[in-house]
Amino acid sequence: MIMYIKKILIPLLIFAFIFIFPLTVSGQTTPDPGTTTPNPPIVKLENPIKGIDSIPGLIQTLLEGAIKIALPLIAIAIIFAGFQYVAARGNSEKISRAHQTLLWTLVGSAILLGSWALAKLIGATVTNLSS
Repeated sequence: MIMYIKKILIPLLIFAFIFIFPLTVSGQTTPDPGTTTPNPPIVKLENPIKGIDSIPGLIQTLLEGAIKIALPLIAIAIIFAGFQYVAARGNSEKISRAHQTLLWTLVGSAILLGSWALAKLIGATVTNLSS
């Protein structure tokens, strides 16, 4: 019974928060009965992220933020792999586990830095083509 409720309740709540809740929050306000405003006031939306005016700028900012977070984590993972090598003390199973940790840390860092370099390359190409 509880699993049945979870299967129905969780998707229903997700649907409500994605589709129904924004409709209730963004409802149009009506003017006061005493005022005679022919046109509703104009609402201007401001960019909440200052200095970003385009999609490539947003992608660049997101990738730079991911790199700022990931670089310390990559360093910690490499140090952890080193500790695994030292703690292995000749045990071939533990050495292979340390080797796998180091290998996948380097693969992940190469993917992250490669995506950043590729985004920079595409952004520079688009900028040169448009000017």
